[in-house]
Amino acid sequence: MSKGPVPFANIGKRAKDLLYKDYNFDQKFSLSTSSGSGLNLTATGVKINEDFIGDIRTQHKSSRTTIDVTVDSDSKVSTTVTVDEALTGLKTSFAFKVPDHKSGKLDLQYAHNRFSLNSTIGLTSAPLVELAATVGTSELSIGAEVGFDSTSAAVTKYNSGIGYNKSDFSASLLLADKGETLKASYVHLFNPTNGATVAAEVTHKLKTRENYFTVGSSHALDPSTLLKTRFSNSGKVGLLCQHEWRPKSLVTLSAEYDPKVVSAPSRIGMAISLKP
Repeated sequence: MSKGPVPFANIGKRAKDLLYKDYNFDQKFSLSTSSGSGLNLTATGVKINEDFIGDIRTQHKSSRTTIDVTVDSDSKVSTTVTVDEALTGLKTSFAFKVPDHKSGKLDLQYAHNRFSLNSTIGLTSAPLVELAATVGTSELSIGAEVGFDSTSAAVTKYNSGIGYNKSDFSASLLLADKGETLKASYVHLFNPTNGATVAAEVTHKLKTRENYFTVGSSHALDPSTLLKTRFSNSGKVGLLCQHEWRPKSLVTLSAEYDPKVVSAPSRIGMAISLKP
């Protein structure tokens, strides 16, 4: 793969992952199995309040082609066919859902040593079109993305940003929500031995002049146990503990306290992921 700039969607990803990834306040269970022929099967179930939703996903890899088929609890079938390196640096995927005949879309991703391009085109008579591009190096990425609705001839989104990545820190600045939101993030690795890392995200609404921030930390208690914390200016406090009780099998406990929710200020969730 290319050593060039990251895709636009990945600008600020390291801080975002530390602050938000794996936090879950429902009850989730997944079981994955694989075979030597390249066939993978994953069953997932999530209990949200009194509702239970689930899906079964099959994935088959053959050379450069990957086929994903997911059947959910509403009997909807989602299929994605991905061809990697059809041309040097090009990744192509075609996705659709049954019975939604308007769900078809084509994704193209191209990576080069000096730029990255990503496009999504809806496969309808009046498609939604999205295009994102970044230029730079493996350390510095500058880019933008735009979305266009051909039905209404309207621009649905436009965002821009810059990101700088080193092995021990990453910083980013994004202008999002059609120029209405300015978002800055920073993540720093202090101790490579136990992975002690801190991250911060600051958001400024240009029209209302409102400011928000979230700070968080992550470090390993031991080789198989990860502890994460986060705190926001609204008073929300989050805690996550993830334990790998066997290779690739995880138990994750998440908790959050929100002083502004009087009726139920605390939320607790658990996720179990088994990979025999």
